[in-house]
Amino acid sequence: MARSDSFFIRATIPTTTTVYNQVSIDLGSFVDALGKTVMRIHNVAVEYGAPGEGVGNLSANVISDVNYQLTTQSQTELVDLGNRTVISNGQLSLAADALSNLTILNDRQNVAPQEWTNGYLIAVESIFLGVDQGIDALSQVSIVMECTVETMTASASMALALSQQ
Repeated sequence: MARSDSFFIRATIPTTTTVYNQVSIDLGSFVDALGKTVMRIHNVAVEYGAPGEGVGNLSANVISDVNYQLTTQSQTELVDLGNRTVISNGQLSLAADALSNLTILNDRQNVAPQEWTNGYLIAVESIFLGVDQGIDALSQVSIVMECTVETMTASASMALALSQQ
């Protein structure tokens, strides 16, 4: 089976104040490890907040962030890049001055499949989108992933075994 045309998978997760929250993204219709069908994520785009939502609840002289992570295994908190389950993660940083005015707003992806030569190969039937924020600033985080489906070759199997758990 040759690579398929790319398709898009979308997910939204509500933030729950300042507590880590996670949702499962079902990939069972794309991935069949026994049938040697795997999925490759080529790009991840992130939207912080609901459409039209502004950053709220900024106190004077606050510095905080909203973090997301996409992993191949369930997590109970944010994990760093030393954790082999991490597919992608990033952060929206915010700061307010002495009058509670937003003074800094910066987003970054620490790691994302588009940074790699061949994207990120997935052979699990579910992946997990997690969020955490330092203050109750936004109501949700959404992602869009550009993906393809392909047959698991011997080289892809070896690459998967070396890079993931």
